Amino acid sequence: MIVAFLTKIKERLKSYNYKHINVRLIIWLYALLILGLNVIASATKEDSYESKQLFGIIVGTVAILVLILIDYHFILKFYWLIYLLTLVLLLAVKFFGKNVKGAQRWFEFGPIQIQPSEFAKILLVIFFAKLMWKYKDKFNTPKVLLLFILTFAVPLFLILKQPDLSTSIVICVCFCVMMYIGGLSYKIIAGVFAVAVPAVVIVVYLLLQPDQTIMKQYQVDRLLGFFDEDNEVAERINYQQTNSLIAIGSGGIWGKGLNNDREDSVKNGNYISEAQTDFIFTIVGEELGFVGTMSVIILVALICFECFYMGAHAPDLAGRIICCGIGAIIGFQAFVNMCVATKLLPNTGLPLPFVSYGLSSLLSLMAGMGVVLNVGLQHKKLLD
Repeated sequence: MIVAFLTKIKERLKSYNYKHINVRLIIWLYALLILGLNVIASATKEDSYESKQLFGIIVGTVAILVLILIDYHFILKFYWLIYLLTLVLLLAVKFFGKNVKGAQRWFEFGPIQIQPSEFAKILLVIFFAKLMWKYKDKFNTPKVLLLFILTFAVPLFLILKQPDLSTSIVICVCFCVMMYIGGLSYKIIAGVFAVAVPAVVIVVYLLLQPDQTIMKQYQVDRLLGFFDEDNEVAERINYQQTNSLIAIGSGGIWGKGLNNDREDSVKNGNYISEAQTDFIFTIVGEELGFVGTMSVIILVALICFECFYMGAHAPDLAGRIICCGIGAIIGFQAFVNMCVATKLLPNTGLPLPFVSYGLSSLLSLMAGMGVVLNVGLQHKKLLD
């Protein structure tokens, strides 16, 4: 049995057309990873962050090498098991996770913290890729749409209860992208917008009420404080973003240099807390300047483009949804992270993909890249 299994794997590996491996995506990815590793090393005086990030890159590389060779159709066979695993992880962290400042999002294993919601993003993309492919001929029927909404609502609810609003927004955006790619009717899209616009107005009105229970108070403060700066709460909330803006602006064209000891550095003055995570783009701007920030933006854009390109040339709908779903996660997270650092959006905790410190985000996205690269290997026959 083992021999037959190994023979089957060997035949599958031989069937891949390796000329379709996306070398460009690999180059852009590792260029961004190396840049991020150097910026993390400069952002903090603790060597442990750099060491853990390097460890994550090594483990993530192994994951890419394994997943690039596993036919994604084989992974899709276990889509309900993948969905169940997602729910188990999100439920487990609710009961056994570490509580930090009122949020229970992490498992702690010694010096390493794992955040299940980061892995849930990629697992849900794979699950819905198969589910939407399976029902592609009945996609816009009420019964199938209800199935999509219900299976999405359960993990969304669990993530919201952690609470983790930023991750919830990411998976909502990703779900919308996957529904569009899957073939959602334009009539339904128009209907959703017709309902969503007045719904948003109502929610905003309710949030302005003193006894609202829709969101946590700190979340409301972040949103309202961003637009109303003439109060003490807003001043405290916006302190980090204001310093971030000053730091990026002071970097000029070429920046102040990595690992510098200049007295005029915002980072060196400890005005940016946890700079290696959500505000890593601030360090890029201050120490590598306009050239550094544009390098990050261009590399992220190129990675997203390659994901969408491979999605456009995927052999089936499932492959297309996987590539576009993961590309949407990377693009949206990067956009929000950069906008927060430049004070264009309210402060929210989203890492900059492949640049911010964080093993969960790094490993989950690198695993996603492995699956995307496997889809790329199975290029449309007509384009061979």
